[in-house]
Amino acid sequence: MPATRRRLTLVTAAVTTIALTGAATAIATAAHAATGCRVDYTVGAQWPGGFTGNISITNLGDPLSGWTLRWNFTAGQQVVQGWNAELSQSGSTVTAGDAGWNGNLGTNASTSIGFNGSWNNSANPAPVDFTLNGAACTGGTNPDPTTPPPNPTTPPPDPTTPPPGPTPTGIVGWATHNGGTTGGGNAGTTTVTTAAALESAVGSSSAAVIRVSGTINCSGMLRVRSNKTILGAGTSATISGCGLNINGDRNVIIRNINFRNWNDDAINVQESATNIWIDHNNFTNGYDGAVDIKRGSDYITVSWNRIFGHDKSMLLGHSDSNAGQDVGHLRVTYHHNWFDGSNQRHPRVRFGNPVHVFNNYYDGVTGYGVASTMNAGVLVEGNYFENTDDPYHLGEGSSGPGSLVARNNHFVNSGNGQTGGSVAAIPYGYTLTTPSQVKSVVTNGAGTGKIGL
Repeated sequence: MPATRRRLTLVTAAVTTIALTGAATAIATAAHAATGCRVDYTVGAQWPGGFTGNISITNLGDPLSGWTLRWNFTAGQQVVQGWNAELSQSGSTVTAGDAGWNGNLGTNASTSIGFNGSWNNSANPAPVDFTLNGAACTGGTNPDPTTPPPNPTTPPPDPTTPPPGPTPTGIVGWATHNGGTTGGGNAGTTTVTTAAALESAVGSSSAAVIRVSGTINCSGMLRVRSNKTILGAGTSATISGCGLNINGDRNVIIRNINFRNWNDDAINVQESATNIWIDHNNFTNGYDGAVDIKRGSDYITVSWNRIFGHDKSMLLGHSDSNAGQDVGHLRVTYHHNWFDGSNQRHPRVRFGNPVHVFNNYYDGVTGYGVASTMNAGVLVEGNYFENTDDPYHLGEGSSGPGSLVARNNHFVNSGNGQTGGSVAAIPYGYTLTTPSQVKSVVTNGAGTGKIGL
C-alpha cells in the first residue's frame, strides 16, 4: 500500500531534565575578558543501579581555547564511562576536561558531553556547584570594564538556541532496558595492539575495558564474553580482516572502531545475547553483514555508525523458520546511523516488534532502506532519505510482509516507501532530531573520532 505522509507533532516519552544557567568568571585569553557560561544537565535514561547524564555547555563570554568543567554529586553517584571529554572523579567531585577537538568555544558556542553513571537507587539528584575553568557559574556575563556596554536596543544572542552540528549523547533505546548496558563499567583498562592480545582480552571471563590501538589484522570471528567495553583509541583504531562474535553473552559495548575487510561478519550478535550497544563505528568493504543480530538476541542499540562501500549492512533475524526463538525478542533501536551509499539491509527485519529506526541518514542507498518481514513491527521515524529510490517496504525476497509505520521522515529525491499494519508502542524516552536537520547532525556526528576517546 502507498506510503502515508503526514505532519505530526514530535512527542516522545519524558526524560528527567534539570537546567542550570550561569555565568562564570572563567579563565580566558586576556585579563578582564567578558566571561560567562550556561550548563544544561539532563538524565537521558535511568535504570536500577545506572543512568546516563548529558551536559550541554554554552560559553556566553569571550572565546575560550580550552576548558575544564567541574561539578559535585550529592548522593554518592559515580561516573562509570564518558564521552566527548576526559572525565575523572575524586570523591564527589567530577572533573571534565575538553577532548581537544572541542576545546575551542567561541562566544555563544556550545559543546555537549555525557557519561554513564551509577547510583544507589534511593535518589539521583542533579549535580551541583558547576564551575568552568575554576569559577562558579552564576547566571550572566561579566563584561570587560574597559569595553562600553552594548546598545540596549540590540537584544543579546539567545543562549538557549542550540548550535548547528552534532550533539552525540549517551545510550538510548532498547539497550537501556533489562538492567541497562554498562559493558566493563569501571573495570581496569587493557590496551591491545595485536590480534592475539585482542582475542585474549575479549575472550576473558572477567569484566574489562579494552582499548584497541592502531590497526589489528586478524581473520575469522573473535568470541566476546560478557561485561566488556571495547573502545578504539583515537580516530585510527582498526580491526581488519576479522569480526567480533557475541554468542549468548550479555552487557557488551563496542565503540569508536574502524571495521574493514572482514571475512564473515564485522559484528555478529546471536544466541539470545542481550544488552549490547554498538556506537560510533565505521564499517566498510566486508564480506557479509556489518552488524547482524539474530537467534533470539534482545535489548540492543545500534547508534551513530557509518557504513560505506559495503553491500549487506544490518540484518535483524536470520531465517524465516526461526520464529520459535525470535518472536518476542529481536528488539533493537537503530538511530543516527549514516548509510552512505550502502546497498541493502538498513535494517532487514524479521519477527522483532517494536523495532525502532529513527533519525538515520540514508544517502544514495542503491538497493533499499528498511524492510519489515515475517510479522515484524518496525517504526521508521524522523529519518532523512536522500537519493534513495526505495526507502522502506514490506516483505523481502521469499520473506512475507511485516508491519511498518512511517512518520515524520524527510525525503529528498527519494521514493515514497510502503507502509502497513501497526507496531507496538516504544517503551523508552528519546529525543528526535528535527528530520530536516538529520543530514547535518549525522554527517557531523556519526562514525569514529566523534566521542573523544
